[in-house]
Amino acid sequence: MAGIGFELRKLLRKDSFFGMLQAYGYAGIISSGPWILSILGVMAVGLLSLSLKTQAVDVISFLVSITYLTAFSLISGGWLQLMLTRFIADRLFAEEADQILPNLIGALLVTTAGSFLIGMLFWPLFEGTSLTYRYLMVSTLIVLSDIWVLVIMMSGLRSYHKVLYAFALGYGSTIILSLILRHLGTEGLLAGFLFGQSIMMFWMLGLIVHEFPATTLCSFSFLDKNKVFYSLTAISVTYNLGVWADKFVFWFNPITSVTVIGPLRSSLIYDPPIFLAYLSIIPGMAVFLLRMEADFVDKCEAFYSAIREGKTLSSIRNLKYEMIETIRSSFFEIFKIQSITIIILLVSAHDVLQLFNISTNFQMLFSVDLVAVGIQVVLLSIFNVLFYLDKRLTVLFLALMFAVTNFLFTWLSLFFEPEFYGFGFASAIFVTVIVGFVLLNKVLAQLEYETFMLQK
Repeated sequence: MAGIGFELRKLLRKDSFFGMLQAYGYAGIISSGPWILSILGVMAVGLLSLSLKTQAVDVISFLVSITYLTAFSLISGGWLQLMLTRFIADRLFAEEADQILPNLIGALLVTTAGSFLIGMLFWPLFEGTSLTYRYLMVSTLIVLSDIWVLVIMMSGLRSYHKVLYAFALGYGSTIILSLILRHLGTEGLLAGFLFGQSIMMFWMLGLIVHEFPATTLCSFSFLDKNKVFYSLTAISVTYNLGVWADKFVFWFNPITSVTVIGPLRSSLIYDPPIFLAYLSIIPGMAVFLLRMEADFVDKCEAFYSAIREGKTLSSIRNLKYEMIETIRSSFFEIFKIQSITIIILLVSAHDVLQLFNISTNFQMLFSVDLVAVGIQVVLLSIFNVLFYLDKRLTVLFLALMFAVTNFLFTWLSLFFEPEFYGFGFASAIFVTVIVGFVLLNKVLAQLEYETFMLQK
């Protein structure tokens, strides 16, 4: 995240309203991630296609297909994200920047091959759909999986303009091309999405190649057990399973879902409100990234630098207290901004649902989801602090707790009235956050002891 932090601090140093607005906008785009932007892009394609008299069945099939592709690309292809992030950070710390691009190419090859095999594994399940549709599904799965890998590297670029241009080009192309090809039905919409995402993928790859020159073409050092932490892979997979667990429960329950295309099912009750609610996290995620990268990182680096330089215990403790105070103020600001966002959307929930052509009968579920995804921003903030303190097993425990409780509580909610839908996800994220705060407090209280007494 060094590139992001550098740019954010540079923008904030302008000490102007415009500079602050730029910093928050940049942080919001990067932190929200392309999967949040995908929701906006895909929603835009769907709404515009319907307004242009495209068959509703084709639009729904397209939306459901993209939703499944996003889920499976994050679960199956996301296993590499955190592990590669740590590997790249270690290479930068060791001043081995020439190793970054070759290992990125290696990671893309591994991700592409893995996504292709997964696509072929599910190929027989789509019997009855057109051959073109199946080819497009496999190709889009590969492209999305590769994009998750490239997004890691985009955070290292020192020009936020280039990052913004890449996202604008990618999602702008996706919308335009999907609308141009909409007359071909579901396959046309899907082809437009694939072409648009491919443009973004190759554009990002070009930016990264320019930023990180190398003397070798490809390397697989990122898989070397002596250089990587496989616990990060477990965290990636477990957390992504947790994020999608409640959706899978609703999708594969015959009472709450319907078959849309091939084996893909959708819950008309649960899906629209939850995906719309996820758009509300953009302000909270922007604050999260800005405060973490502009404030917390400096305090954290000062603390560990003092340890490496052999400073006195009292000065180390003072730096730790400053770090804790920064964490506390960051959480407070995240809570404040996200709460304001939630309150505004709760008050205007009826109008928001109508704006996106979603039935106002889902207002209660939408309200619950707004609160739940807001709490999820806090969970991600806890994860971020624990990662900086290198508490991977603690993060893995919390990710596993979230995955298990989200599946279990959501499954239990199906035995109650529809008014209780969404409370399973909300309860799971709330319980995980409470446990997360307890564990984070314990880690911070024992930080000096573990730093000095538990080293091998």
